[in-house]
Amino acid sequence: MKKIRQEKMLELISKYEIDTQDELIDRLRESGFAVTQATVSRDIRELKISKMTTGKGTYRYVLPKHTSQSSGMKFNTALIDSIITVDYACNIVVLKTYPGLANAVAVGIDSMNLEQILGCVAGDDTIMIVSRNEDCAQTIADRFHDMLRVNH
Repeated sequence: MKKIRQEKMLELISKYEIDTQDELIDRLRESGFAVTQATVSRDIRELKISKMTTGKGTYRYVLPKHTSQSSGMKFNTALIDSIITVDYACNIVVLKTYPGLANAVAVGIDSMNLEQILGCVAGDDTIMIVSRNEDCAQTIADRFHDMLRVNH
């Protein structure tokens, strides 16, 4: 339940400009999660969610920045656990996620700023990653497979 709740938090924060814990709690409750302020606060710390100023001078929650590792990818565990399958054809990598989580995972992929990735498009449970060529697609798919093996 915790993992699913945290995945939902990441999705909500990537989808909406949420500026308070109360608003995040309300959105989680609307999504069917009975949460307390203490639980949300603990999840925010664990997920390394922070606040940043907007162009309007207000604050909003943002997903943690992901830096490169020696493998070239670093993901939050909740995002990795959201991925069900990985495959590729030609220069397209296709990731299947649990319903409603593709957008949060795609935001994480975009934040990595990898040269091999030209861009990605997310639906409800599918992400299409366009890479520079078939070799890049295979490398990206292999890296996701490695991350999934480490976490499972």
